[in-house]
Amino acid sequence: MSTRLLKHLADAEAAAGLALEFIGGLELAEYRASALVRSAVERQVEVVGEAFRRALNEDEALRERLPEAALAVAIRNRIAHGYDSIDDAIVHETVSQRFVGLRDALRREMAARGG
Repeated sequence: MSTRLLKHLADAEAAAGLALEFIGGLELAEYRASALVRSAVERQVEVVGEAFRRALNEDEALRERLPEAALAVAIRNRIAHGYDSIDDAIVHETVSQRFVGLRDALRREMAARGG
C-alpha cells in the first residue's frame, strides 16, 4: 500500500470519528437547531468523501472492499456542490447510522495493510 493511500484512509477514518463525535447522541431536531454542529459535521463528511475519492484513485479495488466509499463520495459531492439543498436528515442519518461501520471498515483495511 502506498503511503499516500494509507494517508487518505487515515484521513477518512479520523474525519469519520470527528463527525461521530460532533453529532454525538443528538436527535435530528437538536442537530438541525445547531448551525455550529451542522457545519462541523458537514465539513468532516466532506473530508471523508474527498479522502475516499483520492483513495479510490490510488486503488480502484477499494470499491469492492469498502462499498461505503461510493456513498461517502456521493454525500461529499452533494454537500460541496449542492450546498443550498443539503438535507439535514440525510446527513444526520448517514453519520449516525453508517459512519461507525465505515470507521470500523477503514480501521480493518488499514490494519490489513500494516497501517
